[in-house]
Amino acid sequence: MPAEGVGVAAYDASSIQILEGLSAVRKRPGMYIGSTDTRGLHHLINEVLDNSIDEVLAGACTEIWVTLHTDGTCTIADNGRGIPVEIHPKYNRPALEIVLTVLHAGSKFDRQAYKVSGGLHGVGLHVVNALSEWFEVQVRRGGKLYRQRYERGAPVAPLTVVGPAEGTGTEQRFKPDATIFETTVFDRETVGRRLKELSFLNPAVSIQFHDERDSTTETFHHAGGISEFVADLNIATTPLFSPPIFLHAKRDETDIELALQYNDGYNDVTLAFVNNIHTVDGGTHVIGLRGALTRTLNDYAREKGFLKGEKENLTGEDVREGLTCVLSVKLLEPQFEGQTKAKLGNSEVKGQVESAVAEKLAEYLEEHPPVGQSLITKAVQASQAREAARKARELTRRKGLLEGGGLPGKLADCHSRDPALCELFIVEGDSAGGTAKQGRDREFQAILPLRGKILNVEKARLDKMLANEAIRSLITAIGVGIGDEIDLAKLRYHKIVLMTDADVDGSHIRTLLLTLFYRKMPQLISQGHVYIAQPPLYRLQKGLKVQYCYTDEDRDRISRELGGKGVVVQRFKGLGEMTTEQLSETTMKPGKRTLLKVTVEDAARANDLLQILMGEEVEPRRQYIQEHAVEVTNLDI
Repeated sequence: MPAEGVGVAAYDASSIQILEGLSAVRKRPGMYIGSTDTRGLHHLINEVLDNSIDEVLAGACTEIWVTLHTDGTCTIADNGRGIPVEIHPKYNRPALEIVLTVLHAGSKFDRQAYKVSGGLHGVGLHVVNALSEWFEVQVRRGGKLYRQRYERGAPVAPLTVVGPAEGTGTEQRFKPDATIFETTVFDRETVGRRLKELSFLNPAVSIQFHDERDSTTETFHHAGGISEFVADLNIATTPLFSPPIFLHAKRDETDIELALQYNDGYNDVTLAFVNNIHTVDGGTHVIGLRGALTRTLNDYAREKGFLKGEKENLTGEDVREGLTCVLSVKLLEPQFEGQTKAKLGNSEVKGQVESAVAEKLAEYLEEHPPVGQSLITKAVQASQAREAARKARELTRRKGLLEGGGLPGKLADCHSRDPALCELFIVEGDSAGGTAKQGRDREFQAILPLRGKILNVEKARLDKMLANEAIRSLITAIGVGIGDEIDLAKLRYHKIVLMTDADVDGSHIRTLLLTLFYRKMPQLISQGHVYIAQPPLYRLQKGLKVQYCYTDEDRDRISRELGGKGVVVQRFKGLGEMTTEQLSETTMKPGKRTLLKVTVEDAARANDLLQILMGEEVEPRRQYIQEHAVEVTNLDI
């Protein structure tokens, strides 16, 4: 680790700049962390973690320690330079206290202290502090150990020196406020995935992760960087070549890294990062990448004789079929859309990425003819399949969908034409569909029954997919189109609810539907339009008292509450076994039902699971089943 003040820029109290005063973070936490559910809860860890990673980017940190404690707290420590503790020259308060209590205060605005940073708005630590029951920070700096404690954002004691210290670094421990969050239980797998992701993106750092709750310890360090990341993403596929292509270039002050590898599948997996922040909704860097891929592979294919004439071209979808890639961009002043940083908006980055990738990829293909030939052969095959699917795809472009023209025959549409109010229930089978149609509110609830299991799109090209009647019905009913042509402005229902039986077949159908949405209509998930209905498993009745239960544990507990003896227990094996009133009251009626919103917290993990569970390779699926067999409950044989 570099010694303090050696090899890196000065970092002291004068680096801290205040943009504006306090804000009511506790009153509107969703503005700063997106939500107060489990997603927002884990955003707290990410905000603190981002500061340690920024020290890594500054060349001042090589070790990070993350611990989940048994009391529900989390500690994140690093061996960076340590947050400045000196009195701020302008505001006459310790710089640490300003960082933790003043919104839009931080050193990330000072480009001498940080050339590149993920925490750009100066709200990260302030927000974590404000939304925590308590927050303790220790700083090793200048040979001393400093400590300060806060409660719900306010310091309860002044910053004090508690003893001598060797080296430098920051340690922060916080307990999320239960009055703010819906849950305060951190998920080890969610935290671990983010740490693994960061270790791929920052090969110089080693991250130690310890969960005291089950005494597990993991170390994340990947010297291979994003090339190793791509290989890991493709572990359940058959790559067309190995190792992945790695490209690195600089344009002005923007550093661009790209690793890509094609497999024999049909899906495109592109993970894009800006200053280590996962931009799940893409942005200008992704647009530049796609433009470069399309242009470069077309030029190469035409030069090598795969394409004839100027009119024959590969489309973006053609050149991305089977692509797995990780794009990591580091720039000085990224402009994100919102504090949650889901999309990059810098217009200049599009051209920078496009020119850099086009130049480096063209050079690589010239130097590696076998790889170039395998890429173009696959893209040409995709182009041929696309042409075969052209007529079927016209179904996604029909006009007049809002007026009901061309809608599937089995769709029982609703009366309202305001998509924001409308809900579409995708139901398993005609029997359950009939019950749902009778129990719905016709004003805003539509029902689309599916017969049997839809096609597994993980194993199918577009032409085969669009030949499937059930998938065509879904695409037409939803109205947004698929692939590159998705237009959310045409969405006919802002809530799309998957309502399947609580058995093996129902779970399989739900997985197939989620695979379709994730692979072909990902914006529906990222924008929060897909939900899973939660029908009850049991109906308990004693006399006139009726209770519905969703788990075996609930059934046993409520049975005891009802006195045990004389309790009549009915097990619902399918939606069709429920009466219209039962289905409506428990599963469909707003205010009484429970809906789970489908989110993709970690696109890499979602991609990995879909490839394992739904892909062609059998061995990864067998291994997954063996590893997770002990977790199975309610096995339906």
